[in-house]
Amino acid sequence: MTKKLLTFALVLTTLFSFNSYSADTKFNKDKDLLLLNFDLKTDVDDVHTIAALDLILQSDEFSSINYYAISGTYGIQAGLYVPADKLFNIVFNENWTDAHQYRQTSINRTIKKINKTLSENGRVWITEAGQSDFTQELLEALTGFGVKYTKDQIIVVQHATWNENETSVDALAFAKKQTTYIKIEDGNKEENSSPGFNNKDYSVKQLENPQLISSKAWIEANKVSKKYNGVNGRYNNKNIADGGADFSDLVEVTYILDITNVDTVSDFFAKFNKTNALSKKH
Repeated sequence: MTKKLLTFALVLTTLFSFNSYSADTKFNKDKDLLLLNFDLKTDVDDVHTIAALDLILQSDEFSSINYYAISGTYGIQAGLYVPADKLFNIVFNENWTDAHQYRQTSINRTIKKINKTLSENGRVWITEAGQSDFTQELLEALTGFGVKYTKDQIIVVQHATWNENETSVDALAFAKKQTTYIKIEDGNKEENSSPGFNNKDYSVKQLENPQLISSKAWIEANKVSKKYNGVNGRYNNKNIADGGADFSDLVEVTYILDITNVDTVSDFFAKFNKTNALSKKH
């Protein structure tokens, strides 16, 4: 085999291995950790994402998964932060940390979770509802504490090209080199390989119905959205302003947890929304 053909074969082998890995490896509910990174800057779509995620975390299938949420994982983008501490408390209880106000403390708390998972032969799956700058900081801190990991142990899932563009060049390159970095299609659009979780015609006001299991989360999410959407130069999410839904960042979670048959906003709520009488509270 010539050197040129050998090089081509090696490239094909590498590509096949990565594609096979990303397609076949599944989240292990017994061992793996789901890290939920939320930039909350400056779009309020993360607020809707958190409220929608509450339904998944209350479902019988996923109520026992190991997860940890982090607020304020933004990169280099300009604009103001969207405070949503009460919503985080409602949805995640004490299982979250505030990297906006306490970045180093949040890094320390998170790497303890990561280290525990890795030491028990689990994988860490990171949803980038924002940029990868915080992910870089986490992994550099792990290395600083002498914790070793391989690319197949840390899986980063990103859906938005905009998020990548608002990540520092160094952080994005680092994430792609040091982790299994998976780019899925945009959750703002329907009719691609990701669900379309952005719909101006789906009224989220109805989700405040006290008979529904996530009513408290949606009451708070709608309150935060109304207070901060487009205010003081923040991004004006027109669909949310008009009462519609935008939890596009949730497609990373549905990808990681292999949740199917939720191609649209209506499909998602048909699958997960239940009344209190039918639910098992987490």
